[in-house]
Amino acid sequence: MNFSDHIDRSFDDQLSQEEWDALQQAIVADPELRQEYVEKRWLHATLAAESESLRGLLEESPWTQTAPPKRSATWLAAAAAVVLFGLSLVLFLQSRPEPVIATLIEAENCRWAGSDLPTLEGAGLGSGTLALIEGMATIQFKSGATVTLEAPSVLVVESAMKCRLVEGSVVANVPESAHGFTIDTAQMEVIDLGTRFGVTTTSLGDSNVFVFEGEVKVNRDDLPEPKHVFAGDSLVSRIGAIPERTDQEVRRVDPPASSPGPDWTALSTSVGRGRDTFVRRGDRHGPTGSHPLLMIKHTDLAPHNERRVLLSFDLAGIDRASLRSAKLALKLEPSGLGFSSLVPDSRFAVYGLVDPEAAAWSEDDLTWKNAGALVEKPIQESTATRLAEFEVRKGSPNGLIEVSSDVFVDFLRSHSSEIISLVIVRETGESDQQGLVHAFASKEHPSATAPTLWLQTNHEK
Repeated sequence: MNFSDHIDRSFDDQLSQEEWDALQQAIVADPELRQEYVEKRWLHATLAAESESLRGLLEESPWTQTAPPKRSATWLAAAAAVVLFGLSLVLFLQSRPEPVIATLIEAENCRWAGSDLPTLEGAGLGSGTLALIEGMATIQFKSGATVTLEAPSVLVVESAMKCRLVEGSVVANVPESAHGFTIDTAQMEVIDLGTRFGVTTTSLGDSNVFVFEGEVKVNRDDLPEPKHVFAGDSLVSRIGAIPERTDQEVRRVDPPASSPGPDWTALSTSVGRGRDTFVRRGDRHGPTGSHPLLMIKHTDLAPHNERRVLLSFDLAGIDRASLRSAKLALKLEPSGLGFSSLVPDSRFAVYGLVDPEAAAWSEDDLTWKNAGALVEKPIQESTATRLAEFEVRKGSPNGLIEVSSDVFVDFLRSHSSEIISLVIVRETGESDQQGLVHAFASKEHPSATAPTLWLQTNHEK
């Protein structure tokens, strides 16, 4: 392509937008072409500034000129040329594209909000922010590193060798050419040593790195020296311990989610004798009744990571004989554990406890070991009745899940106790033991709505 001709034509606005874009990129990349552009731009600016005086000179005969042109006019023309050249150079530098340091190579069925980088598949990326609210997207850095972003996530692209995960989950594949590729979170700096690894971080401040292959080096403020993490291992960073709740504490009453209608009543697990918790087969941390998240997982690859959620609602004062409809609302939240890309679309089931002894669980001391019939697989009919199912698709946003069925309404009508208890299980397994741990907001969550039971009753006069 003849860029010298393009330079000449650009001064007369004869270039198409495509030709102008190509010229800009060529000038930035080629020092000799850049020098040619500067010289021609200066000459063009000088001629433009002196056009009037040149016209006058050409109209005069050389032998009729009785006095030389005033020096002041010459200096004014030169000054104008310099100013015009400076302005044109500034405008050119401002309009040139930022260097591309990565490419968005996959972004099918994605939804974005708050990004300041292009989000079309195939787009080149400079430094900036990508905010994915639904789906999964893959970014290939100029260094060769590939990062898969799992919704909901916010990633800041900083250079060909570095990015920062503000919130969410990513899986990185790093070849030898990108040795040293780094992913930062608020709690840790993860430096690749030739590997495949995943990083998660949540709005609650927890960060986690898991190494699938190879090795990474992790720097953390609370560690005296870097920590090396190898294939099959993980490292978790938490802002602090979860505070214990005492009986004297006032329980938080959440503002309910949007009402389905004027004749609906909301009961959350934070109201009356409501309760919520989850149990984990590993039982490494004891009771989880004060945890802000209700974590749930099913896997045959790592049985110690199996988790189930338990909820109780206080229906005292509700006329259940007139109950027409019911909906269970759960706010999906990031757990910071596991990766969505390793779990398919997942099916969940909700059970209603019919065994009074099983329904008398306490969130202050319930663990997998003492949960008894609550953690049987499968749950026996003498313990609980299957009420409803729901699905969470891979890469789903952290939205509100609503569950309802005729069986659910019949259960609420016929249950004799004022306290009804539910068990939620995930029935879908995973292809890797580091598959996603799903989570819902509990009544202890600092901002999200607690599990809520919406009830619609007849109001006949």
